[in-house]
Amino acid sequence: MTSALFIVSEGGYWGEECVEPLTTLSDAGVDVTVATPTGNPPVVDDLSVDPEEVGEETAERVREVHETDERLNNPIALAEATPDEYDAVVFPGGHGTEWDITQDGHAREALRTAVETERSKALVVCHAVGLLAFTRDSDGGMLVEGRDVTGFPNAWEEDIVDERDRLPDGRKLPYWVEDEVEAVGGNWDAELDSETSVTVDGDLLTARGPGSSNAAAKALLDELGVDG
Repeated sequence: MTSALFIVSEGGYWGEECVEPLTTLSDAGVDVTVATPTGNPPVVDDLSVDPEEVGEETAERVREVHETDERLNNPIALAEATPDEYDAVVFPGGHGTEWDITQDGHAREALRTAVETERSKALVVCHAVGLLAFTRDSDGGMLVEGRDVTGFPNAWEEDIVDERDRLPDGRKLPYWVEDEVEAVGGNWDAELDSETSVTVDGDLLTARGPGSSNAAAKALLDELGVDG
């Protein structure tokens, strides 16, 4: 059976970016395991379950899965995961990833393993794409150097943070994803004129944001050779 490891933030994952790939892969028969940095249940970003922010239908669906899915409610600790045992590793986005996932050595190892191991794939979504700015390949170079990627763009971040880079909840944004990924050699194109943005470069798949989550999940299934 095809398997996938979801590495989800405890600092605030964006609901649709996790739930859409999780349910799409599960419905296609993929065996999904959820891991978090410490093994505590992941925390959903409040805005991603706010009907005024995402709509009633999305908010209700995300909240239901977040509260009832056993895999999300009983994750394993990331350090206990063996990334090379999975066919895919998925990193849902959300601002929270900038405080835990992108700074986690085990997350970086999982990404590197998924991209460098011939049989596996990595899907990185939205703010989690920042992980590429901190992950080196097995030779010590930057994993993203020379690769085509998409992710959460500066143009969108500008509409969220204030003049001091503070988020609506008061936290200061540690970095801007687009800037950091470009700085280490990533070929960035968030395709701002397109409704969705999913980029496939070898075994690395990246997605721009919530609206690209479904397309990203389907692209991953296609790359895995699994009927959706």
